Amino acid sequence: MSKRQNAKYKIDRRLGENIWGRPKSPVNRRDYGPGQHGQRRKSKLSDFGVQLRAKQKLKGYYGNITEKQFRLIYREAARLRGDTGEILIGLLERRLDAVVYRAKFVPTVFAARQVVSHGHVKVNGRRVNVPSFRVRDGDVVEIREKSREIGLILEAQQSHERDVPEYLDVDQQKLSCRFIRTPALGDVPYPVQMEPNLVVEFYSRS
Repeated sequence: MSKRQNAKYKIDRRLGENIWGRPKSPVNRRDYGPGQHGQRRKSKLSDFGVQLRAKQKLKGYYGNITEKQFRLIYREAARLRGDTGEILIGLLERRLDAVVYRAKFVPTVFAARQVVSHGHVKVNGRRVNVPSFRVRDGDVVEIREKSREIGLILEAQQSHERDVPEYLDVDQQKLSCRFIRTPALGDVPYPVQMEPNLVVEFYSRS
C-alpha cells in the first residue's frame, strides 16, 4: 500500500467516517478507530472535542493541507465580510487541486495534488504546479495534452463514483473545465456532513 493511500485510510479510520465516499474505505468494514484500543467504547465528546473533530474532518478531506495552511485560510475567511464558514468552504473549493478533483480528472484529492505538483495541469493556457493556486470565476483548468494518458487520469475517466458539481462546466473529452462560480456549502457534494460553523468556533477559541 502506498504511503499516500495509507495516510488516506488512516484519516477515515481515525474519524470513523468514509469522508470521501469511496467503496474501498476500511470504514465500510470496520467503523472503529485504528490500533489495539480502537474498539473501546467511545466516550461522549466535549464541545471542544466536537469542534476539533469537525476541523480535522474538513482539513483531512482536502488531503495534504497542513495545519498552518488551513489556519491561514481560516484567518483569510474571517477577515472577509459575510458568513465565515461559507467563505471558508469557498476558499477551499477554489484551490487548484480541489478543482482538479471535483472535475473528476483524478480519482482522489491526493492524486490531484500529485498531478498538479508534477506540472500536468494548465490554468488559462499556462502550466501551474502549485496545488494551493486559487482559481477565479471564469478560469479554465485543463490537463495538458501530453499528460492525458497518465494512469491516474485514465482511472478517473472510467470511474462512476462521483458527480461533477454545477459550479464547474466540464468537458471530459478535452479534460477541460471552467470554474463558473465560487460555491456555497450546499453546492459542494461532500459524501459526509461538514460543519464549517464548528470549525469557526474551534479557531475562535484561540
